Amino acid sequence: MESAHKITKGNGRPAFLNKYQPKTTYTGATIREVPWTLPYWTQSLCPECRKVIKARKFIEGSHVYMEKKCVEHGTFKELISPDAGFYMRLFTTRYGDGRGYSNPLVTTAKVCPEDCGICNMHHSHTCMANIDLTSRCDMTCPVCYANANCGAVIEPSYEQIVEMMKILRNRKPVPVKVVQFSGGEPTCHPRFLDIVRKAKDLGFSQIQIAHNGKNMSDIDFARSAAEAGLHTLYLQFDGLTKDVHLAMRAEDILEIKLKAVEVCRETGLKIVLVPTIIKGVNDDQVGEIVKFACENADVVTGVSFQPVCFTGRISEKDRLNKRYTITHLAKDIAAQTDNLMPLENWFPLSATEPFSRLSEAVTGKSSFMVSCHPDCGAGGYLFVEPKNKKEIKPLTSFFNLESALAEIQILAEKISERKNSWWNKQARRLGFAKTSAYWQGLRALKVIRKYFNSSKAPAGLTFQRLLGVVDGYRDTKRGREPDATKTKSYNTIFVAAMHFQDVYNYDIERVKRCIIHHAAPDGKMYPFCSFNSGPYHRSKIQA
Repeated sequence: MESAHKITKGNGRPAFLNKYQPKTTYTGATIREVPWTLPYWTQSLCPECRKVIKARKFIEGSHVYMEKKCVEHGTFKELISPDAGFYMRLFTTRYGDGRGYSNPLVTTAKVCPEDCGICNMHHSHTCMANIDLTSRCDMTCPVCYANANCGAVIEPSYEQIVEMMKILRNRKPVPVKVVQFSGGEPTCHPRFLDIVRKAKDLGFSQIQIAHNGKNMSDIDFARSAAEAGLHTLYLQFDGLTKDVHLAMRAEDILEIKLKAVEVCRETGLKIVLVPTIIKGVNDDQVGEIVKFACENADVVTGVSFQPVCFTGRISEKDRLNKRYTITHLAKDIAAQTDNLMPLENWFPLSATEPFSRLSEAVTGKSSFMVSCHPDCGAGGYLFVEPKNKKEIKPLTSFFNLESALAEIQILAEKISERKNSWWNKQARRLGFAKTSAYWQGLRALKVIRKYFNSSKAPAGLTFQRLLGVVDGYRDTKRGREPDATKTKSYNTIFVAAMHFQDVYNYDIERVKRCIIHHAAPDGKMYPFCSFNSGPYHRSKIQA
């Protein structure tokens, strides 16, 4: 067995990070770059007393672990990944950190994650914000982290929710663009439709709900929500058999969820399937869930798997037996789908950063950027032939994504440097800035074309339609039409996993880079993993 002290390297640190790895947040807090090798030291929490303690991530044999010791409660060892090679590839595919917000809501924070809110120490801006509309729910799911339906009803008023949304839209330099209403069951709020309308009025480009499927299986209600501005359902979808839903949700709700899919198809709403995965309960269904998504690619845009988080006291033996990681998921999907989604098609969520850097270089404006920790999430795209949905290919089978990302990042750096050249200054002075941006955009298109292999692409996927897919993530009205040829797009499924933390695998470096934030009635914003685990800001606020 390999020593837990042996230094293990993944991808080398690229030279372009000398420019793109910031030293401080916008407000001056120090950013510590996550090391590129294992083992490395970080900070975590004692699962018993919640004190901040040192922790070490290391490789032992073929597995990656975290180990930490509290002087009062002893040593804790936690599995991070059962495949060190796969883990290190994701861990070291990085393009630099973000710098947070120039107007954080807490400006004097010194201790993470206690001084939360969103604070001057936070490294990433919000990519998706959650607002809990109510603690009421029409279900009592055993796996609910929100503890819905327990105790007194907690339900912000319409006016409070509007204030929370305004706080999100007022963040600088990148206002929050995507909001997801959650709960409880958000559709139980008496002013749900009014809230959706207001979100649209405030300028959110995508409005989502975390939903169990019940109310959206009613076509009249769904049509009203779509007309109000709702775009996407994050639909709980734990499997395709009755026993799984009984175990996970305490009732057989599969047929209602299937009906909700049909209703969304008719009303034009889009769906992201959100399965909570528990080892030994429904991990044998991850492949079937991906296949179901592909079969319904005209209405389903992605699958966001969420390995279950442990709450309460759980012995090390039970944790190691039940722990389900992104690595487990990637391997299970490959095995259960005859390698439809191969391991090499998985990239960390932050792999999109080079395109954001390019946008910033061309426009001179701060761009929406996914800059979370590589342990937070990973995924990849499947392209589904729109007409018969039979031909399905992973992106990396016809597009060299890894090489393209590196070249796009380098191009962004070159454009940034040339924007300050004498020629570019003269072009802007003479009013040719748009022309300059046009030519810089063409250079980026050449990079994308260079790595696109049309002979290996699925039927009908031309270079033009590939660009339509990319544009579809900016223009949410594009790309999911019954006839994708007319929209110059193509049906895709983003298969991904977000592995939210619990007190056993807690890494404060992840918290500082969190991109999913909860807006709360106290006027603050909290990273998902400090709101729902760790110090549990949720329970403090609700109390």
